[in-house]
Amino acid sequence: MKRIAYIIFAVFISCNPKSTRTIVSNPMTAEKILGNVNYQAICYGGYRTNTREKQPTIAEVKDDLKLLFAMNIKVIRTYNVHYAEVATILKAITELKKEDANFEMYLMLGAWIDCKNAWTELPPIHNEESQRNAIEIEEAVRLTNQYPDIIKIIAVGNEAMVKWATSYYVTPNIILKWVNHLQNLKKNGKLPSDVWITSSDNFASWGGGGSEYHVDDLNQLIKAVDYISMHTYPMHDTHYNPVFWGIKESESQLAEKEKVDAAMLRARDYSISQYNSVVKYMKSIGVNKPVHIGETGWATVSNEHYGNEGSKATDEYKSAQFYHLMRQWSNSQNIACFYFEAFDENWKDSGNPMGSENHFGLFNLQAQAKFALWKEVDNGIFNGLTRDGKPITKTYKGDEKSLWMDVKVPTAILKN
Repeated sequence: MKRIAYIIFAVFISCNPKSTRTIVSNPMTAEKILGNVNYQAICYGGYRTNTREKQPTIAEVKDDLKLLFAMNIKVIRTYNVHYAEVATILKAITELKKEDANFEMYLMLGAWIDCKNAWTELPPIHNEESQRNAIEIEEAVRLTNQYPDIIKIIAVGNEAMVKWATSYYVTPNIILKWVNHLQNLKKNGKLPSDVWITSSDNFASWGGGGSEYHVDDLNQLIKAVDYISMHTYPMHDTHYNPVFWGIKESESQLAEKEKVDAAMLRARDYSISQYNSVVKYMKSIGVNKPVHIGETGWATVSNEHYGNEGSKATDEYKSAQFYHLMRQWSNSQNIACFYFEAFDENWKDSGNPMGSENHFGLFNLQAQAKFALWKEVDNGIFNGLTRDGKPITKTYKGDEKSLWMDVKVPTAILKN
């Protein structure tokens, strides 16, 4: 692929010199990238330890991005600008583009949003916001203007409206306020005009769930964003709503692998139904705009509700099946799927090393590709690439029989 030429254009928004800006724009826009099968998407964090106090280095991030690019991933998603990580990622991408004219990587930049008293001992006030939100938005704007050739999407909040996020969720009017603010900056030439603004949230928060979410502020938000970024996690509902998770009576004579495969097809269809529920609600209020998947994933380890003492959902085989099924379906429908996530990060549940939140990655922390990527290892796409100085190898030493020792069949019996 030839290097894409950049277009430089000036936007003059008033007679006031202070309000005049020159913004560099890349012809690859969010509209062209999202849903484009040549631009696969993934959620990315580069943390190697059980704390975010130890930030990934530029060299570490560059190693990670080379691995992702080898997989045809060219869009990554981040979640906040609290730390130096995002600035490091942007610098790493810039350096890689200079080193390799064929390298492409774009960013969905997250600005974290939460309510007043979030993460404190005080009761959260969900219809008032944290003072930190304004800082997040300001920094997101600064970075987008500094790196308009890389940042193509700003996501206002992550699962910030869903009511089960009891420690921090906000009411939709707060997300709407900041989305409108960013859209106004675009109109006034203070952000690139082609950057897309959204919020990334659970399917229910976008109207696909119960009627408690169907409020006017949500409807106005749906009209205000450039597209809807929705999350779907059937893995969690193998415990919380296991209507699809189990073995049908008619499947009782199948081999174990066939039983698992049938359950995973139902898991995919469960995600599709949640996606369709968001589209249905959006259209019911007279809106028709793109809906993409901002997050979905399947952990490989859990000592909680999803492990062997619970729904028996988490292992590398089921995770691989879900990954491939979701990629196949979303690509066939030209839907972007920001798969969660690229690499295991064990800061997410630092007190419980076997907690599922630490094990959603396609790669583990030992530079091993999990079963979902074994074929890529065999095909040599990671040859010459390393993570933390280690070449990429397979989990289980590539022995599928050993892997299957950890695969459990769901025990619930579903009616035909």
